Amino acid sequence: MHLRKYLYSIGLCLLVAFAAKGDSWRDKTELLIYSPRYFGPNAFPMPEMRSGKVAMRYEVEARGEYHYYSGDKTTNGYVRALLPFVKGRAGVEVSLRLFEEYKMTPETRDERYAVGTESPITCHGDVIISSFFQVLKSEKWLDAMVTINLKSASGGRLCDARYTDAAAYWFDINLGRDLIRETPQGFSLRAQALFGFYCWMTNDLVHRQNDATAYGAGLTAKYRPVTFSTELIGFNGYKDNGDSPMQWRNNLRVEYKKNILSLRYDKGFRDKLYDTLSVGYIRCF
Repeated sequence: MHLRKYLYSIGLCLLVAFAAKGDSWRDKTELLIYSPRYFGPNAFPMPEMRSGKVAMRYEVEARGEYHYYSGDKTTNGYVRALLPFVKGRAGVEVSLRLFEEYKMTPETRDERYAVGTESPITCHGDVIISSFFQVLKSEKWLDAMVTINLKSASGGRLCDARYTDAAAYWFDINLGRDLIRETPQGFSLRAQALFGFYCWMTNDLVHRQNDATAYGAGLTAKYRPVTFSTELIGFNGYKDNGDSPMQWRNNLRVEYKKNILSLRYDKGFRDKLYDTLSVGYIRCF
């Protein structure tokens, strides 16, 4: 009889402890700051520069990424599929970060109101669906395409401020113009720019979303099978709570028989705290 009471008391204490822990986790999510500065590196995807042209080939990509700064080290796997149609006048792209593993310092955990410094399980990221439409194609003037992008709310570990568990969307117009058309030696140089609107949902009960203006500019040089692009891209939110990230991207691609090796280095500025190194393989069809 005494043993039964003893076991009952232990069970009751454990139940109360787990309930208190759950309440503590829920209480902390109300303190989260929904902006790039206070979330993981993949929570707020940056717009993509696309040179003003819808791609003509199907592409499938697998990439490994390493994001780092003094307060957090993150690794993740990334996959992407690009499907152009209507003879390159439109297209759809679907991308996903399959897994993410991270290690934050206690200071970063506290600053972000996160629960833990690392995940007890491997978490997964959001799905991003992008649509492209070619609206202008002119060798004399420039090329222009419109993109519509939607981020799902499927990412995990909101409690550790890794993904927002909320939808986001952005629209932009990509512009591109050849500065040097392809020479007989196989060299070309192209300039591109981006302007758009970026919106994401927050946990603010009064202002439920944050609106931002997106921008970008860059150059792409190509010499035979080697392509190098460098670009500066970012967006500015209106809440001024860490919502204005900027990133300098550099991408070296080498192609051989429709197989592309991609090496990237991205440098974060302003509210983009992370630098990123990545290696990817792209198969074209």
